[in-house]
Amino acid sequence: MILSCNSCKKKFVVPDQAITAAGRTVQCGSCGSKWKQFPIKSVISEITSDKKINTKKTPSVSTTRTKNTKNTKKAKIREVNLYSPEYLKKKHGISLNNFKNDDSASTSRKISFGFYNSLILFIVAAIFFSRSLYFFQNIIVETLPSTKFYIDYFFESIRNLSEIWKNLVSSY
Repeated sequence: MILSCNSCKKKFVVPDQAITAAGRTVQCGSCGSKWKQFPIKSVISEITSDKKINTKKTPSVSTTRTKNTKNTKKAKIREVNLYSPEYLKKKHGISLNNFKNDDSASTSRKISFGFYNSLILFIVAAIFFSRSLYFFQNIIVETLPSTKFYIDYFFESIRNLSEIWKNLVSSY
């Protein structure tokens, strides 16, 4: 069925089954005006008598628009590959080094330990230090009696931090 908007006079193709005998509210896809559309008996009789129209090929969407013939140009084929090293260097300032398997290329590469590896190493070292201090606490206090206050203060701070962490985890 071909519908015509009363406001902008634009025409739309709608499947026959979409408009029932009770009517249906339709909206113009171009101007947005709404109206109640009832089936047109003369159009229905023309469509059923005409065998050329195939209703399966009509879109199920209530509006279709004609293609603009002005914008149907062929897409240009790029002469430059967007991922070529020359283009990336010129356009974005990115240089891709082709690393070879020889020793000269491997020595020029900078090897980094990384943030997370450094963090894990720091945590392991802190745990090792606190456990060794706890293990040798009596020996250190016997040889240097003035360190007892500092060692007790260190372990009390560790206990406070663990309590804070436990309370934080249990409250959420």
